[in-house]
Amino acid sequence: MILYQKTLKTMLKIIRTAAANTDFQKLAALLDAELAEIDGEEHDFYHQFNSIDSLKYCLVGYLNDELVVCGAIKPIGEDSMEVKRMYTIKAARGKGLATSLLVELEQWAKELGKEFCLLETGKRQADAVALYKKNGYEIVPNYGQYIGVENSICFRKKL
Repeated sequence: MILYQKTLKTMLKIIRTAAANTDFQKLAALLDAELAEIDGEEHDFYHQFNSIDSLKYCLVGYLNDELVVCGAIKPIGEDSMEVKRMYTIKAARGKGLATSLLVELEQWAKELGKEFCLLETGKRQADAVALYKKNGYEIVPNYGQYIGVENSICFRKKL
């Protein structure tokens, strides 16, 4: 089901969808596999918070018709959306695709009447940390289930 489609200058075609989208599911599975390697024994802790079943606001991106990037947002509190399941296939990294997708997620959050985007990532995910800092996200105290979790770093951005 395609809810919305936008093609950017980079020839990145972004489609709004939901978690039932099989392309979104494929990239989420690749993300889980990569995170399992990075997080090791801690992966099970994080994995419990990353189910895609209830995600209603998902994006998938295609570069020259090849599936390359995904992300999602979900409501968290009255005024915020939480950015979830951001992933770019390894061969497509470093091209600004994640930034393009993140901008679209932020736009969608604004359309849904939200004022902030929040997210959590792992301190060992240096590329993710750099992406969010580059895009105006500020480090905030860990929230929710991430309070007291040593490897977690949380961010927030006013939209």
